[in-house]
Amino acid sequence: MAVGCLAAATTACGAGETGDPAPSASEPSAEATASGTPTTDPSDPEDDMLIRITIGEERFTATLEDSAAADDLLAQLPVTIDMTDHGGVEKTGPLPSPLALDGQPDGADPDVGDLGYYAPGNDLVLYYGDQSYFPGIVVLGQLDGDAAARIARLDGTVTASVEAG
Repeated sequence: MAVGCLAAATTACGAGETGDPAPSASEPSAEATASGTPTTDPSDPEDDMLIRITIGEERFTATLEDSAAADDLLAQLPVTIDMTDHGGVEKTGPLPSPLALDGQPDGADPDVGDLGYYAPGNDLVLYYGDQSYFPGIVVLGQLDGDAAARIARLDGTVTASVEAG
């Protein structure tokens, strides 16, 4: 899904060079606001899969995959989660309710920058380091930009506010 958006954005950026009309100033933009958070078009269906995460002064976005678990997460938002650091690779904290596991494998090997769910603990997980395959992990989506590196710099326990984008 994100690759398609990147391709579309790249094509749109070059539109003026090929003689095609450039987007008008009234069209939605993916430019960042002064806070560094990308602006979004509320009518864009892809925006339904975007969440915002705030930890202290740090603000991140993540793009959710299309799954029953991601839909359940969206239904619980907004939520504030106390997150603990585990092994220097992830921050985890309990969600109010379990997420649906329909169509999910028994486990996953998340990548650095993945947003996940650990079903046995009912935890939302922000992966900023390399976690190997483990039963019960569900990848919900990906943290955007340099979020994983920025989360890695946050020491110890943190409080995260998570809301629909």
